[in-house]
Amino acid sequence: MDELQLNNIQKHWDTLISSAISWAPRIFTAVVSALLIYLIGSWMIRMIKKLVEKGFKKRNMEASLQHFLLNIINWGLNILLFIVVVTQLGVQTSAFVAMIGAAGLAVGLALQGSLTNFAGGILILLLKPFKIGDFISTNSGVSGTVQAIDIFHTKLITPQNQLIIIPNGVVSNNSITNFTQLGTRRTSLDIGIAYDADLKQTKEVLMRVIQKNQYALAEPAPQVMVTALGDSAINLSVRVSATTENFWKLNEELIIDCKEALDQAGIGIPFPQRDIHVYNK
Repeated sequence: MDELQLNNIQKHWDTLISSAISWAPRIFTAVVSALLIYLIGSWMIRMIKKLVEKGFKKRNMEASLQHFLLNIINWGLNILLFIVVVTQLGVQTSAFVAMIGAAGLAVGLALQGSLTNFAGGILILLLKPFKIGDFISTNSGVSGTVQAIDIFHTKLITPQNQLIIIPNGVVSNNSITNFTQLGTRRTSLDIGIAYDADLKQTKEVLMRVIQKNQYALAEPAPQVMVTALGDSAINLSVRVSATTENFWKLNEELIIDCKEALDQAGIGIPFPQRDIHVYNK
């Protein structure tokens, strides 16, 4: 009985050895080819990343977008390389593909709001409605100088030196006013004068003030326009262009100089007032 068991064990062992010997060349070939595919694939991924990075720099793409897209490309190519390598080793990849798809769906549902901000950040970095250093205003009433454009948020510094962080989904889906991009800004300074004032003289006085201002641009030509007959005054609009960096200096000097010039010319700037008539029966 013991001899029979020993013969069976010997028979199974011999079968195992013969199977191993017959499979050894295939396994060796698969391992070597998988290793070669991995080495060549890793080298190709590095080359592709370098070429893509050069292309990004030639297009002057934002640094944050460059970094993000390079990471996406790197992850995608490495996942593809992993699937090719394990396929070469004889592993069925359908399970891996299903797992990756399920994980992507779960992450997408969990991060739905963040993905909206992510998509908005990509659009901002690609379309460039504004850049770092621009002074912008959103339709929600937030204004400031762009300090940073991240994938998920845009950071603004207000004139009061406050940091405002806005989700990119909100920025990309709403109206934005960019005060910097065109290089110049135009004032719209409203001044009310008394009804008994000479309008032609008033316009001449204000134009002389504009012509003396060092920050006022000759083109486009400055204007002094009568805009309305108000309740207490005749309204005029002083419209002058200046470079973006000199805009606030121009605006302040115009207010001071226009007030002084009108006072010297004897042209009154009335305040809101009402006439009350009392009737006695």
